[in-house]
Amino acid sequence: MNQTLLMEKYPVYSLEVGKAETSKKSVDEIIDHFRRQIESHPVARFIAVFDHYAHTSSLADGYIDDTILDAQDIVFCFGLAIPGPEVMAVRPRSIGVVERQNDFVISFMEAPMPMANSAMESWAKQLQSG
Repeated sequence: MNQTLLMEKYPVYSLEVGKAETSKKSVDEIIDHFRRQIESHPVARFIAVFDHYAHTSSLADGYIDDTILDAQDIVFCFGLAIPGPEVMAVRPRSIGVVERQNDFVISFMEAPMPMANSAMESWAKQLQSG
């Protein structure tokens, strides 16, 4: 799993999973994997799936890199507490799933909660073994 600073301000985790490394054949199958993980987690709650590819391709000025075949986000929340109003700015969480010709790219922004980061990283890495 790689950690980068996207646009010099967003801490992002990403994992490239070769299509030969996983039994998953589509973005939908990977989204289903994440949804099962979220729904079985004692704290996380599923919110929605957003088809970013469909949305962007429907816009007159929408742009999608030629290497991207599909792109969806699964949206959920780990919120154990609301210690103040500002915490709402970093919720909910999402995991992006992008399909390219030979791989899938899984990405998410670092959460301010180590438990959430550990869970999301574990869920993503599970794709490499099944």
